[in-house]
Amino acid sequence: MKKLIAAFAALAAFSAQAESLSVAATAVPHAEILEFVKPALAKEGVELNIKVFTDYVQPNVQVAEQRLDANFFQHQPYLDEFNKSRGTELVSVAGVHVEPFGAYSSQHKTLADLPQGANVVIPNDATNGGRALLLLQKAGLITLKPEAGILATPKDIVENPKTIKVRELEAATLPRVLTQVDLALINTNYALEAKLNPTKDALIIEGNDSPYVNILVARADNKDNAALQKLAKALNSAEVKAFIAEKYQGAVVPAF
Repeated sequence: MKKLIAAFAALAAFSAQAESLSVAATAVPHAEILEFVKPALAKEGVELNIKVFTDYVQPNVQVAEQRLDANFFQHQPYLDEFNKSRGTELVSVAGVHVEPFGAYSSQHKTLADLPQGANVVIPNDATNGGRALLLLQKAGLITLKPEAGILATPKDIVENPKTIKVRELEAATLPRVLTQVDLALINTNYALEAKLNPTKDALIIEGNDSPYVNILVARADNKDNAALQKLAKALNSAEVKAFIAEKYQGAVVPAF
């Protein structure tokens, strides 16, 4: 009986010391990576609560409003634009991985097969839309104004030999319209959710030198929180690096 009481006392003491950390994430690969580190964090006294979102807005809104502690779904250019447009002060805590951005088609096997006036869809948020246009330029389909940069929009297209028609749609919807268009430029997290293999199915994909590292994000006043720092360390561990390499086979690339 004494041993049983001691065990309950130890469990109660651990529960009292355990810190809870709520983190927003998109399902693939972010939530999967968080699930992988969850047991290790539990051993360090951190209870990780993962909240899965399907959009790119609410994860930042809810962290800024202190409804969640952190999020893991975005890259720095997107965060910079969000902070600027929304007046938030969210910051990067750690860089984790790169998801090379790709262009997909269910109707054509190569970019050369795209017809005149092809229907092309890209994400409608500023940074990922610009990222998509830069990839189209890299593929030789369009030329953008030299000063357009990562925030390029369809209005910045100055040369369009195939007169492709570029439409902007919410990033999460792009896999669902893939069969209705000639080409869709899809963020890798949504491509993976749709069972697309970026390294095999994309007609063109970013190289490993992509500047769009996915980051763990928190409020400026919370970035040094002990539990958050434990999560950052876990996400940058050798174990996570091996997990990413094995599970995603190049569709997701460690950034550390």
